[in-house]
Amino acid sequence: MAPAADQQHLIHPKYRPDIDGLRAVAVLSVLGFHAFPQWVKGGFIGVDIFFVISGFLISTIIFASLEGKGFSYGEFYARRIKRIFPALWLVMGATFAFGWYTLLPGEWQQLGKHVAAGAGFVSNFAFWGEAGYFDNAAETKPLLHLWSLAIEEQFYIFWPLLLGLAWTRKWRVLAVVGGVVAASFLLNVGTIHSHRTAAFYSPLSRFWELMAGGMLAYMRLHKPHMLVKHRNVQAIAGFVLLALGLVLLRSSKAFPGWWALLPVLGTFYCISAGPQAWLNRHVLGSKPLVWVGLISYPLYLWHWPLLAFARIFEGKTPSDAVRAAAMVAAIVLAWLTWRFVERYTRQTTRRPVMVGLAASLVAFVLLGLLAFTGHLKGRHSDPYFDKTAAAARDWSYPDGLDYRSVYGELVYRLGEEGRRKVLMFGDSHIEQYSPRALELSKTAPDRLQDIYFATWGSCPPIPNVIDGQNSICAKRRDEIMKFALSNEVDTVVFGACWNCVFITAPVSPGVPNEGADRFYYVDGKTEHRFFGGDGVDYALRMLEFTMKNLATHKKVYLVLDNPVGDNFGPEYLIKGSRLGNLRVDRMSPTAAWPPEQKALHQRMRELAERAGATVIDPVPALCDKNDQCTRAMPDGTPIYKDSGHLRSDWTRRSASYLDAALTEPKK
Repeated sequence: MAPAADQQHLIHPKYRPDIDGLRAVAVLSVLGFHAFPQWVKGGFIGVDIFFVISGFLISTIIFASLEGKGFSYGEFYARRIKRIFPALWLVMGATFAFGWYTLLPGEWQQLGKHVAAGAGFVSNFAFWGEAGYFDNAAETKPLLHLWSLAIEEQFYIFWPLLLGLAWTRKWRVLAVVGGVVAASFLLNVGTIHSHRTAAFYSPLSRFWELMAGGMLAYMRLHKPHMLVKHRNVQAIAGFVLLALGLVLLRSSKAFPGWWALLPVLGTFYCISAGPQAWLNRHVLGSKPLVWVGLISYPLYLWHWPLLAFARIFEGKTPSDAVRAAAMVAAIVLAWLTWRFVERYTRQTTRRPVMVGLAASLVAFVLLGLLAFTGHLKGRHSDPYFDKTAAAARDWSYPDGLDYRSVYGELVYRLGEEGRRKVLMFGDSHIEQYSPRALELSKTAPDRLQDIYFATWGSCPPIPNVIDGQNSICAKRRDEIMKFALSNEVDTVVFGACWNCVFITAPVSPGVPNEGADRFYYVDGKTEHRFFGGDGVDYALRMLEFTMKNLATHKKVYLVLDNPVGDNFGPEYLIKGSRLGNLRVDRMSPTAAWPPEQKALHQRMRELAERAGATVIDPVPALCDKNDQCTRAMPDGTPIYKDSGHLRSDWTRRSASYLDAALTEPKK
């Protein structure tokens, strides 16, 4: 590629509409996955498509410039600032301002941290230290998506320096690049199982995707004969690989790992096929896809804050209509950003604009740090918001546990040297006790048993019980029941939200209890509904039979339920609207134990005794003789995470009633 006539050091490749179309495929995949994950289950590979495209385009500029008038680092980074900063500044500013107006203190503090990390292009490291990309908490982080932009910016620092060094030292560039690609890829596949979050967020395990595009750029300049043959076959191969990625991949798979080869090679082949390949010219190069590709960068930036704030406002996953509206708004905002902001800043050569853009990112770092450290407070600044918000976030399962595959199902394990193997079998009301097990691993490691947690939300450990809203519960439970019956397990601890499942009294006139309305017992081909039927009796008899059968040859425990209900949930303390007047009520120390829960409690105690199981009862640690049960500490700090679950901090310190099942007796 010849040097530009205007003597600029940086030489840009000829515009390819098919690459803009490929950008459209990437951004629409990401939007589909984030807004409608039930429909576009593999859409997260759009980020990997972006990585390869960026690596190809940036490397083409660098290689052509090195072979022309020379490469100018100053001009390169000035162009990156004009390309990246304007839309980022606008989105971060809008997110920061809206967050100040609407977020609770803890949420505002976290947003400040993420704004500082985003402006400093280290978001991937910030989120690496917090949680996995696919966890529920991720849905309430408005700037989570900046992790990928951070990796690209880190690549823009590393890559020109490596290529410049290889060029000046006259190294074999393709060999150098290939070696670094191989090392990065091996790090990716070598850490994906043992350190999955690190493999996802680390630039070292992601750079190979961008450098794959760099290898393609070098080959197009120096070895075009390797690419010109069978262009249509290459395009078809690229389309097939991308389609397989969208259809086959799931967030539960070990990604990136080997699976990332699907989007990376798919994008590689689509680009290498060139703009004249039939699919590239007529599909990727079509006007609708090219238009979406032109606004793909601001569209990527806008879509996630809109979805995250919708999730925060709803307190749950928003409806399809709300998510669709958010996507329409993202498209409108992206077009306005591209039309009135990006086009101007890309064309301008005015130095004050460049300086202002760079200074604005420094200002965001400072503002974010002020918010994160509490020196800049949001509009909702009552400190009691923090107590309730901290309680709502205090859920640590499965932190600190190792995962294993047992009978084809994922379980979590703690300890490997215990004399007995203990199976904690149930739903989230067993999960809530994992912090107590971790505490014992520190305070009594010599007595800790080998503990397995086999749990799934709203999936009671009773054969033949079916959840109408959870089609995979029965299969998972039945496989783990085989494990419980085997000689591999010495002790089985049953537990669940028995109050959620078995209490059939309506929560209000005409509104059935959610659990009772969802569950039924299957006897042969006959369904026995819990609500309005006799399914509860069938299920309790089956639980008693199962425990009695196990108790003939191993130790069996039944964990009774803790009190549940709106009176125990800190989420019900916050009143009003985030957009208007918002207040938080103070929680008194106790609330009454509902009589129907007390009656079920006694019934299950008697059931366990008949089955020969040992009862583990949390009520003595929570309630007094007058059936007044603790819901907050004397200073108003809630001990519940929500209306049903005890928070991790409380179970870690106070759930000693579980210790007998988790440890060997003291000698």
